[in-house]
Formats: sequence, structure tokens, C-alpha cells
Amino acid sequence: MTYQDTISISTHATGAMNDLTHGVQAIVAQSRIETGLVHVFNVGSTASIVAMEFESGLVADLPRELDRLLPPGRHYNHEAAWHDGNGHSHLQASMLGPGLTVPVKAGKLVLGTWQQICHLECDVRPRQRTIVVTVLGD
Repeated sequence: MTYQDTISISTHATGAMNDLTHGVQAIVAQSRIETGLVHVFNVGSTASIVAMEFESGLVADLPRELDRLLPPGRHYNHEAAWHDGNGHSHLQASMLGPGLTVPVKAGKLVLGTWQQICHLECDVRPRQRTIVVTVLGD
């Protein structure tokens, strides 16, 4: 069986993080799938889905470290073509990836105690984001 729904969020700026865990678990419950997988996918090329502890220290650390590795303001060929200032945003999002797959057991997400499903905005401007959640299983 397959079940699919979406989560919509508004982001305010680069580095904004949202905990999607409860929304994803609600979709899993609606699906009535007891055993399987759930895939969480960000639609768009400048944001990512990650599994991490959603706490203030890490919420600050991840965007800061991404900016250290792929900083804004550096020359990126994307910006030479589009002049939109978000070449680093595309690269940061690509490095982390747009999606995440999590096991489902007994109708619940199989996550560690300190592990949440998080959305990270990498773009330089506020965005309206759609996250597609697909549940597969029995």
C-alpha cells in the first residue's frame, strides 16, 4: 500500500530549521501502514531534509558550518549565470540532500531518542515550501 500527503511550511531566511517529526508521524498514522518506510522529500533545490537532534545548539551549528564550507559571497558560476546570490544555497542543499527515508514499525517512525526529521532552508530569501511525505508498506 502507498499513501502520500504534503506538509507546507513558510521559511523566513537562510538557516531556518523546522522540526517536521510530528507532522510526518501524523501522516504515517493517517496512512494506517504498520510496517514499511516513509520518505520525506523537499520540493525545490535550495533546502534539505535531515535527521538530527532538533535543539538550539545544533540548529545554530549546522547552518554556520555549511556557511563555513560553502560561504555566501564566494564566486559561484550559478551566480554569474543567474545573479540571484544563492549559488551557495544550491550547493549546501545538494550536499545534504532533498530527502530522507525512515523505517515505520507498529505504525510509528523508527527514530532514536534524540533524532528528529528536520527541514533546513538554505536559500537567501523567505520561501513557501512543500514537503512530500510518501508512506509505503503494509
